[in-house]
Amino acid sequence: MLRTLVGSAARRQAAASLLSGARQRAAARTFSSTSSGMQQGDGLPSLHTLSEEEEMMRDVVVRFARDVVQPKVLEMDETETMDPQVIRGLFDAGLMGIETPADLGGAEASFMSAIIAIEELAKVDPSVSVLCDVHNTLVNTVFRTFGSEALKAKYLPKLSASSLGCFCLSEAASGSDAFALQTRAVRDGDHYVLNGSKMWITNSNEADVFLVFATVDPSQGYKGITCFVVERDMGITIAKKEKKLGIRASSTCQLAFDDVRVPAENVLGDVGKGYKIAIEILNEGRIGIAAQMLGLAQGAFDNAMPYLFQRKQFGTRIGDFQGMQHQYAQIATEIEAARLLTYNAARLKEEGKPFIKQAAMAKLYASQVAERASSRAVEWMGGLGFTRELPLEKFYRDCKIGAIYEGTSNIQLQTIAKALAKEYQE
Repeated sequence: MLRTLVGSAARRQAAASLLSGARQRAAARTFSSTSSGMQQGDGLPSLHTLSEEEEMMRDVVVRFARDVVQPKVLEMDETETMDPQVIRGLFDAGLMGIETPADLGGAEASFMSAIIAIEELAKVDPSVSVLCDVHNTLVNTVFRTFGSEALKAKYLPKLSASSLGCFCLSEAASGSDAFALQTRAVRDGDHYVLNGSKMWITNSNEADVFLVFATVDPSQGYKGITCFVVERDMGITIAKKEKKLGIRASSTCQLAFDDVRVPAENVLGDVGKGYKIAIEILNEGRIGIAAQMLGLAQGAFDNAMPYLFQRKQFGTRIGDFQGMQHQYAQIATEIEAARLLTYNAARLKEEGKPFIKQAAMAKLYASQVAERASSRAVEWMGGLGFTRELPLEKFYRDCKIGAIYEGTSNIQLQTIAKALAKEYQE
């Protein structure tokens, strides 16, 4: 009897110890996003607090989206082309080198400024938003982070002023399994010769600078993957422009490389370290896609809401019916939650703190909210919402890509689950 009681007490004590440790670890995780050393009452800002520079960026993008993009949205969607004046306008407005240092022609602004720009553009046209997003958060960031001083000096001024960039990773057999790529790069003197193909490459129809991932040694698996800077006139063939459900003005093409000769000096980063570039940059890029989906959701919501207080049925504004009130209150709450997830991931990235889990959460949730918000917005406006005279059906078509590119929703869930398993098994 005594042994039983002692054993039970020991087990309870051990269990209590484990729970205490778990609670301490949970508490540490809960507050991992806060600034160290700050105490309650020190005046920590909200996630909506932006710097003067970031507020200025938002003002610039809002005006650009209203004055330059908005008048062309319908035509660009119908013709499935990006108006060259819009691209030129993005460069002229300083929106294509947001984080690039000033001495290399950029705005030298914060990562959050780029996220704000992507969000605001998506409120008007997600196609323009993703063009700006890929150029800034993927292409420019790869050059800044991994490029040699010579490559940065050669390409970043062009990418800030006039040359559109694209990121070439996906292939027919290489989607979620990004490192199954088969494009080859063989050394030939002071050049590499590229052969292979790429699929689903955003911006590729208009791009001048291509970041191409190819393997220099298939026997090395992912350790053979290398990133090359390839210019259009080196011989890239735009094999096919995809016709898509949504974001139609954003070009998505297949590319072919047939004995394309690239100077060895155009290896970006180290030979065989392309996998490291791809992993790191896509984690950051997911915050950009979250911002795009956030802006899309807000754009759909903003376009639909005024109608609810103009249209009357049975003598009552439809926005005053309780059933409708509950719907738009729910969507507004979800949009706000997506914004907080996205902004928090962006701030963590800026602070140099771990952000992979938060980026995956932001991308996953923002894409889900974009679907719900755009679908509801169409329904709220009834027959009008279903017509192509209003932007709501376009937002509805545009939202679907959010669950697919830069890591599907299942990949985001897997990333989140792995992070959680690691945290709770420590």
